Amino acid sequence: MTKTVMVVLISHRKNGAAKVQAVLTGWGCLIKTRLGIHEGVQESCSENGLLFLDLVGDKDRLLELERKLNVISGVTAKLIAMELDD
Repeated sequence: MTKTVMVVLISHRKNGAAKVQAVLTGWGCLIKTRLGIHEGVQESCSENGLLFLDLVGDKDRLLELERKLNVISGVTAKLIAMELDD
């Protein structure tokens, strides 16, 4: 069994977050679970963010999602596939 996740690092969240959200919304059927992390304390939110995506779907579509995210300035996405022993 293969588990596929994607890690997405967003620098300058105020500039890139809306574009990332638009891509994720368009490809939402591939996303099983999404977890967003950034350091924020009341009014002083971090400019950097990290997303973990638990994904489903065929490899070509997942690679296209990764490509679309990496096109966004300040965004680095990395697809990770891991084999699980049964």
